[in-house]
Amino acid sequence: MIAYDRKLVEHLLPAVWDIEAAYGIRNPQAPDADMPKGTVDKKAAGTLFAHLADIRRAWRTCELSLGERQALFLRYSLDWPDNLIAAHDGVTDRAVRYRLERGVGKLAAHLNGHAYVDGYDDEGRAA
Repeated sequence: MIAYDRKLVEHLLPAVWDIEAAYGIRNPQAPDADMPKGTVDKKAAGTLFAHLADIRRAWRTCELSLGERQALFLRYSLDWPDNLIAAHDGVTDRAVRYRLERGVGKLAAHLNGHAYVDGYDDEGRAA
């Protein structure tokens, strides 16, 4: 089973809206380009396209508030900074950071099949 953490979710989110973003996304399990080719862990190889399919499905099916969806879209699709998102939504920068934190956490929990709790991070959970 693929485990999703915040870093991976944030890495994959731009591909939800931009199909060509996949071309710029590096597979986290792939070796560096300058490294010699060796054996490959077959369990982890080729997971990039599964990740992309999963993040797109999660965006459609995860229970996110409208504010969380807007903040995630503006940040990861349009690359807006906190202050611009805050001005657009009529909230504080802190509220934007909270919405982004919760939105990414909810997506990661949803992808891992767990209920979301504030500060969700799958690293401490047993497999």
